Amino acid sequence: MLLRAIIDSIESVAPRSAQEQWDNSGMQVGDTGRDIQSVLLTTDVTPAVVDEAIMRGCQLIVSHHPLLFHGLKQVCGQTPQAKAVEMAIKHDIAIYSAHTSLDCVSGGINTRLADKLKLTDVKPLMENGLGAIGKLPNPVTFADFIGHIRAILNCTYVRYTRAKKSEIQTVALCGGAGAEFINEAIAQGADVYLTADCKYHDFCDADGQIGLIDIDHWISERHAREIFRDILAPLGIQCFISEKDQTPIQILKQ
Repeated sequence: MLLRAIIDSIESVAPRSAQEQWDNSGMQVGDTGRDIQSVLLTTDVTPAVVDEAIMRGCQLIVSHHPLLFHGLKQVCGQTPQAKAVEMAIKHDIAIYSAHTSLDCVSGGINTRLADKLKLTDVKPLMENGLGAIGKLPNPVTFADFIGHIRAILNCTYVRYTRAKKSEIQTVALCGGAGAEFINEAIAQGADVYLTADCKYHDFCDADGQIGLIDIDHWISERHAREIFRDILAPLGIQCFISEKDQTPIQILKQ
């Protein structure tokens, strides 16, 4: 199957026109006219992931986070990014990324995360489609909801502030780094806001106003791989979810 046909399928759900201006969704490495027999699906493109693609005989890697986000001045393997590019070119592996193009659409990252948490009446949190807000079927205690998140998403850690109410039902969320939308979640009446990469002062400002819940960035978005698999399934092409794709954040457990 031609790579451009695979890209057309992905972009029928996550068009590049939907991405944020600062983003770099789309082709990262390779020629859209080449033939593809198998695809490796991943959140991040690392040397370990490219090596897995080589071992599996995949001609294409589809990722959520773009490999080429910050400019490369040299491709000599000095950084993990440069090494991944070098390996992919050497072994003739194409790379395509759908980042905010997958974040900003219905059926994308935030819709899938809301589905996993069993939210109903889900709608975008922001006008550009980023984030989501919905309701739990029934009110639950804040403590029980945190336990629900940890179990459903298999979180390595959960950081949080006090919620305004002891029982919560309206949930806002944004997969990835979404601290900039905390005030919008409050304005829309959310009891809790789930996202990643929050800073100390984000917690200070949210404490007692909304139950701010912060989890690992990779964990909040790793279901992108499932979305890619579902998009490509009708094509009948062989897809593998990467076993080497994992969060770089390690937790010291006592």
